[in-house]
Amino acid sequence: MQYGGGEYIYEIDRDWGKLPEGYEFNQVAGVAVDKQDNVYLFNRSDHQVMVFNKTGEFLQAWDVKFSNPHGLHIAPDGSLYFADRDAHVILKYSPDQTLLLTLGTYNVPSNTGYVGDSMVVPNPAGPFNLPTGVVVSDDGNIFVSDGYGNCRFHKFSPDGALLDTWGEAGKDNPMDFHLPHGIGINREGLLAICDRENGRIQFTDQDGEFMFIWDGFHQPTDIAFGPDGEAYVSELQHRISILDSNGNLICRWADVSSSSPGDFIAPHGIAIDSSTDIYVGEVLEGRRIQKFVRQ
Repeated sequence: MQYGGGEYIYEIDRDWGKLPEGYEFNQVAGVAVDKQDNVYLFNRSDHQVMVFNKTGEFLQAWDVKFSNPHGLHIAPDGSLYFADRDAHVILKYSPDQTLLLTLGTYNVPSNTGYVGDSMVVPNPAGPFNLPTGVVVSDDGNIFVSDGYGNCRFHKFSPDGALLDTWGEAGKDNPMDFHLPHGIGINREGLLAICDRENGRIQFTDQDGEFMFIWDGFHQPTDIAFGPDGEAYVSELQHRISILDSNGNLICRWADVSSSSPGDFIAPHGIAIDSSTDIYVGEVLEGRRIQKFVRQ
């Protein structure tokens, strides 16, 4: 069975990502691909960081433990950034599992008045209250979406100094956010913030100036950009969308929940490799990674 449309046609690789005996995914919250096309998965399981090669061969599992795996990003220099949601921190690691930088204070949320249940937060605040995603620019600045318990995104210097923070709690206006989730940078250097509960993606420059909005999504969770500026968006309500650099829809598939292979169940993280093959990590009942090979 084929998926997609136009020049973006995919077939699922049903055998990709076989686990060693005794391992499980138990929700793949984050996925990222390095320059060697190795695929890193950030899982809510006993083995929270797993690494596979492009063909799906298991390479290793990390020994590092996290409170609640959420977003994952591999920076231009190859370092890995993890959003450990429930610990309220962003962690930078080298590929050899050395901790290089910690943003935030372990287990100390900022005071937003958030009490759970994906509410609109009463009081926007600084970093962090259940942070969700992270992306790093070519010059090393760090941008964090902050997320379940906040309504903002933050900018840090390469050495971890807080430079600025933006966003208000709300449902209507530009720069209002209700659960900023995944975050990415397009080829023009603009930030793309998945405004999940508002069903849209907001774009700003790297100084926080609002640029424009793409809407029409079903709880967008993550965004990745391809070599032609195209955007790959995972949506928690069981589908992915591919858009061109101007936000025009190229293709979209799996619009309904299903347990049959190839359909999406709660897509949460998305990444592409050098061949623009797509990797989708799924949570809730999904609990898996799927690879779609471009034809």
